Amino acid sequence: MEAGWLARARWRRRGAWLWPTFAAATFADAAIGSELPLSGETQSLYAAAIAGCVLSLIGVVVLSAPVAAAHRRLRPDLPRVVARDRAGTMVVVAVTLSLLAAGIVHRPSILAHRRAMQDAIARAQAWIGDRAPAGFRANLSHTSTFAIEPGSIYRTCVLSSDRRHTFCVVVNTQLPFASSVSFDGYEANSVLDAGAG
Repeated sequence: MEAGWLARARWRRRGAWLWPTFAAATFADAAIGSELPLSGETQSLYAAAIAGCVLSLIGVVVLSAPVAAAHRRLRPDLPRVVARDRAGTMVVVAVTLSLLAAGIVHRPSILAHRRAMQDAIARAQAWIGDRAPAGFRANLSHTSTFAIEPGSIYRTCVLSSDRRHTFCVVVNTQLPFASSVSFDGYEANSVLDAGAG
């Protein structure tokens, strides 16, 4: 009797990795998602942790049973509960590695969008510095830029020196420099950004 209990305790100790791994993976998923988001430019730690947690839970629910069955075919001596725990652990690790791989694949796109935005800001500042009224030209170092179409079309605004008005342009980085900027009114980007959200 006691020998059977010790054997079960040993199997439990050797097989109880799922939930500690799940907790560690949630922290890893948060770090990965905030540094290497799957889509868009940024992702908060909290949003990345929730996404990783949900994907891991779905993976464990859907895949742990078939993976455990395959594992038990290779190791028939393995108790069912241990096989299921190991399978769940493998699924959680696979989800984290998949998030990392997808983030790495998406990284060049983020960097390209950032370069395009910097190019758009430089074009907008040059155009505004050449054509805007003096009250706006004095404040060229303080711009607000909104991505209309990330990677190509941006709207950049500059505040007047009294900070009451804005002067805005739209920049299409896909066009030649001379024809890439056009005046777009006096409505602040914050108004557009609120409407897009």
